[in-house]
Amino acid sequence: MKKIEAIIKPFKLDDVKEALNEMGIKGMTLTEVKGYGRQKGHKEIYRGAEYVVDFLPKIKLELIVEDSHVDEIVECIRQAALTGKIGDGKIFILPIEEVVRVRTGETGNQAI
Repeated sequence: MKKIEAIIKPFKLDDVKEALNEMGIKGMTLTEVKGYGRQKGHKEIYRGAEYVVDFLPKIKLELIVEDSHVDEIVECIRQAALTGKIGDGKIFILPIEEVVRVRTGETGNQAI
């Protein structure tokens, strides 16, 4: 099993969610996060004062999937989140040792 973490632009969430639903993905965890990379934030003016916004709003999606589906899910997320501009995000793939469903006690792939 693998954990896929994807950091994407907030306005691309619906596109990514729809694409994953079409693939049959049953669930995911979503977190609103802030961060920066090459974008390095931007300057804004509020009530006449200029200030720098270093951390930009992003969405972090987390999915636990079977090893055999990782490549197609990563490509699905990448295509749906793509704008072609800096700040499109990153996708991380991490190994998962075990999963346990709290309600039933099921483990492994049955718990996903």
